[in-house]
Amino acid sequence: MRHRKKKSRLSRSRSQRQALLAAISRSIILNGRINTTKERAKNAKRLIDRLISLGKAGSLAAKRRAYKILPDHKLISRLFNEVAPKFKTRAGGYTRIILTSKRRGDNAQMVLLELVEVIGTPKSKTTKQDNIKQVAQTKTKIETPAKKISVADKDESLKVSEKSKPTPEKNKKDESKEVQDKKKPSKKFIGGLRRFFKKERDSL
Repeated sequence: MRHRKKKSRLSRSRSQRQALLAAISRSIILNGRINTTKERAKNAKRLIDRLISLGKAGSLAAKRRAYKILPDHKLISRLFNEVAPKFKTRAGGYTRIILTSKRRGDNAQMVLLELVEVIGTPKSKTTKQDNIKQVAQTKTKIETPAKKISVADKDESLKVSEKSKPTPEKNKKDESKEVQDKKKPSKKFIGGLRRFFKKERDSL
């Protein structure tokens, strides 16, 4: 019989339930908030409040007790050095539950479980104009300035290009010569024909 048992079992065994609540409290310490169901949030709220009260104590025994729940040295140092000092003036109520929409499928009530105090420095909101300025600055850095060419250099470059370029008349002459050479039969071929006809004449 489960008389006077307030905690829900979350349809899990004891080890699975402990692992689930530890994972939720871990994400709360790291990120400050998590989106989960109402029943999970209610159970995790008690655990997170207990961890923060241990962090406020700050003793070695409190660290060992917190390490039993969350076996991670970096996470425990964040809890004791960054998260717990934010709640020095508070006697309790370190987290809050905000109702959100119901989950599609099983119609479970979803909530936002978050810490009352903000952890870390919030990121400054950047506007569209700031983003445009940053893009323009990066473009100007990438683009290299074009070299200034003097008038004398331009004239010299034009002369060199004119010399290197063949005139159209020369091109026409060269083309006509190539065509004539192709049409004319080779000397060896003509000499061979002459010899052949000479032999025929001699035979006659």
